[in-house]
Amino acid sequence: MYMKNVYLDYAGTTPMDPRVERVVLKRLRESWGNASSVHAVGRQAKKVIEDSRKNVARVIGSRPEEIIFTGSGTESDNFAIFGVARAYKKYGRHIITSKIEHPAVLRACQYLEQNEKFEVSYLDVSKNGIVNPESVRRALRPDTILVSVIYANNEIGTIQPIAEISKVIQEARSKKLEAGSWHQNEKLPVFHSDSCQAAGALNLNVNHLGVDLMTLNGSKIYGPKAAGCLYVRRGINLVPLIVGGSQEGGLRAGTENTALIAGFAKALELADGSKKKESARLVKLRDYMIGQILKTIPGGRLNGDPILRLPNNINISFENVDGEMLMLALDQRGIQVSTGSACTSTSTEPSHVLKALGLPESLAKGNIRITLGRQTNKKTN
Repeated sequence: MYMKNVYLDYAGTTPMDPRVERVVLKRLRESWGNASSVHAVGRQAKKVIEDSRKNVARVIGSRPEEIIFTGSGTESDNFAIFGVARAYKKYGRHIITSKIEHPAVLRACQYLEQNEKFEVSYLDVSKNGIVNPESVRRALRPDTILVSVIYANNEIGTIQPIAEISKVIQEARSKKLEAGSWHQNEKLPVFHSDSCQAAGALNLNVNHLGVDLMTLNGSKIYGPKAAGCLYVRRGINLVPLIVGGSQEGGLRAGTENTALIAGFAKALELADGSKKKESARLVKLRDYMIGQILKTIPGGRLNGDPILRLPNNINISFENVDGEMLMLALDQRGIQVSTGSACTSTSTEPSHVLKALGLPESLAKGNIRITLGRQTNKKTN
C-alpha cells in the first residue's frame, strides 16, 4: 500500500535547494584546490571562498573580514562561548545566558562553570518563552564579559528581543566608560546570538540587531550540512578552538571545504531573498494547522508565544501523552515530526525549554514539534 511521506521537521534539517546543490557540485569539480596554496589552483579556490565571504557579509550587513567559516552551528556557538571566555577572562569570569538556549551554548557554559572557574547566570523566561531585557540588566555585573541569547528558539520558535537586549548592554558599556573602568581596547560585555533558526525568516542585519557575534549554519536554510559561520565584529578578540594553521584569519585552522562554503553562502543568499514572501505563506499555514490541531484533538496546548514565533514553528503538548511514542506513531504513518531539538533526540528527559516555561512533566513529556518548509502546503497536510 502506498503511503505518502510528509516531512514536518524543517527545524531539524532541510533538504538541499537544487540551486545550492548545483553550486556545491560545480565547486567540487572545479575548485578542489587547497585555498592556502599560492599556485593557480589554490588561488582559484581562495577566490571562491572570499567571494562567498562577501556574499554572506552582504546579507548580514557586515564586513567580509568579520565572517569566519566553520563546520556547523554547534562549532560556531562553541567558538563564540569558549573564544570570548578565554580571551577576556582577565577582565571577569561572569557569563549571562538564558535557560532556553540551544545545547551548544548551554553545555559550553556548563563546561566553563565546571572546569574553568566561570560563573554563569541562567535567565528565566516568561511563560511564553521570552527573555525580558530587564532581566539581562539586573543580571549584569562589573565582571560580566559575555551575554548569549538565542534569536529564535529552535524548539518553540519564540523570537527574542535581541535589539532591545543589545541596548541594555550598550548602556552598561556607557556606564563603564563614565565610571572610568573602560579598558581602551575591550568592548565588554560581548553580545552573542545563535541565529541559526532565524535565517531565512528574520532580519539578520548585525547592526540593526546590535550583536557582536552571530551564529549561522547551512542545514536550516536548504544548504549543505557541516557548513556555517560565526560573525565576529571587528575589535572583538577570540581564542581559537582549532589551531595548527593560518586559515580564517588565524582563528580556525584546517583546509577549508570550498564547495560547502560556496553552498552555504548561496543558500543564505537565496533564503534571505525569499524570506518576506515565504514567511507570509508559512504564517498562514502555521496558524491554520494550529487551529485545526487544537480544534480536533482534545487537551492540546500551544507552547511558546502565539505571535512572536517563527513563521514555520508549531510546538504542542498533549496531557498524559508520551510525545516520543506519538512521534514514532506518526512516523509509521509517513509523517515526520520531532519532540524538540535534534541534538537532544536520544534524551528521555523532558525538554529543558519546556521546563523553563513552567510546564508540568505531564505536558513537558507530551509535546511534538511540527516545523514547516518550502515543500509544505495544505494539500500535503
